[in-house]
Amino acid sequence: MACSLIEHKRINTTVAKARELRKYLEPLMTKSKNDTTNSRRVVFSYLKSKEAINELFRNISVKIASRPGGYTRIIKTGTRLGDNAQMCMMELVDYNDIYTAKDVKTKTTRRSRGKSKSDKEPKQEANKKDVDIVNTMEVEASDKSVVDDKNNIENNKEDDK
Repeated sequence: MACSLIEHKRINTTVAKARELRKYLEPLMTKSKNDTTNSRRVVFSYLKSKEAINELFRNISVKIASRPGGYTRIIKTGTRLGDNAQMCMMELVDYNDIYTAKDVKTKTTRRSRGKSKSDKEPKQEANKKDVDIVNTMEVEASDKSVVDDKNNIENNKEDDK
């Protein structure tokens, strides 16, 4: 089970097994910080897997070098259906994809920009009456075009007969 955790960086198991695995594995990970022949032999006597030893001493020990302890994390996931045993996900702390994958959005502040050239010039305000006259003229023009279109369609139908 220790070899599986080292190779896959995360396993699903029961809480009791995870706690015992933590007691078993964390001293070995502390031993792997010193890459000496003796420490490799001691860790190999516990794990008995060359792939796990290479992964532990080459990749994992580099990431945990500055960490004083607590190399694993146990996250409870609920109970198992068959026997209602407490299940958990055990993972190596420095290899957590769940917590590092999220993009943290920083709060941005809006600042007003300096006045542009158009803001410096005085604005000419249109009279309300002028705006109303222009709007009514546009509506009348669009109404005439709709009426003209209807007349053209009716004339074309009569010509076809």
